[in-house]
Amino acid sequence: MKDLVKSGWQTMQLGEVCSLLNGRAYKKPELLESGRYPVLRVGNFFTNNHWYYSDLELDENKYCDNGDLLYAWSASFGPRIWNGGKVIYHYHIWKVAPSEQVLRDYLFYFFDWDKERIKEEQGAGATMIHVSKRSMEARAIPVPPLEEQRRIVAVLDEAFEGLARAKENAEVNLQNSRELFSLSFEHELIASADQSKLTTIGEACSGFEYGTSAKSKNSGIVPVLRMGNLQSGEIDWGNLVYTDNVADIEKLNLKNGDVLFNRTNSLEHVGKAAIYRGERQAIFAGYLIRLQFDREKLLPEFLNMFLNSRGARNYGRSISGKSVNQANISASKLKTYPMRLPSFDVQKEIVRKAEKMREPIDDLAAQYVTQIRDFDDLRQSLLQKAFAGELT
Repeated sequence: MKDLVKSGWQTMQLGEVCSLLNGRAYKKPELLESGRYPVLRVGNFFTNNHWYYSDLELDENKYCDNGDLLYAWSASFGPRIWNGGKVIYHYHIWKVAPSEQVLRDYLFYFFDWDKERIKEEQGAGATMIHVSKRSMEARAIPVPPLEEQRRIVAVLDEAFEGLARAKENAEVNLQNSRELFSLSFEHELIASADQSKLTTIGEACSGFEYGTSAKSKNSGIVPVLRMGNLQSGEIDWGNLVYTDNVADIEKLNLKNGDVLFNRTNSLEHVGKAAIYRGERQAIFAGYLIRLQFDREKLLPEFLNMFLNSRGARNYGRSISGKSVNQANISASKLKTYPMRLPSFDVQKEIVRKAEKMREPIDDLAAQYVTQIRDFDDLRQSLLQKAFAGELT
């Protein structure tokens, strides 16, 4: 390893080289649907959408502007160099004021590297990653001479620009590969037009059941499936929460073939669906709807594929209600979805043909997922080298 001391590097506490300035601690009634000042919160820290506003007169120090280094210390978690104009920043965000000993961009890259270490320290089971101001100020930061900081920043800027382009291309390819399955289903559905009737989800289904509103726990008797557990039409059993509520377990216990619909999420993800295949006992949370239907007339796999099809998702987005933070599709709106419904035998044939396409499409998607993971790993490797004095 490079001799950092001889090269003029120092190990300092973060609080010695910068100040962490807290934002305004708003009460909920003070956050408005419209007003004079946009309020940056952890919920829109990386997305720039779903804004609240404020009409309160505030200290000038509670604003951030283009070029300011910010750090969300809870929930979204991580650093960002702000470029969205003058806004008020909320309490769960720090504005970082560097001293003369450290460059803003060097600090940004340190934060970007260090956040992964903080996540590891808090453990994989942590449900909410956050860090206190005192503990952040006490974290050790390697501080090289300013000229070396400038060199490190220049090398990382160039490397990460190329990585960002490559990752963006992989993400586009991943999205396109996933849409291939939807297109294959829609192709088969259109081909069956003369054997189908036009109807709606409300006519095809007999019931729409909302999940539990009770607070879940990190451990318990039965898992509670949430919107993040609905992925690509199937149940993802990672990142689970649990319940001990016997009444909810009896009422909302899932059955093999149940189809769950995500009624509340970001506009991009609202309206996704997944089929429960009985892998293990579970119930479902309030942001999900269980559709009830006659399984001798409507095949669960067909319903699941239809709800995840491009046409159904686009229709859902077009009718979704907008709140400040999320898009919503109520059961009453879900019932209005137009639907082409073939006979039961034709449904089975459409599902069979679509499933035949799934394996090669899944293999293709897995390749892009691996690429994206590799890009993220390479980024962390370069950051590790930078703060170990090994970046050449």
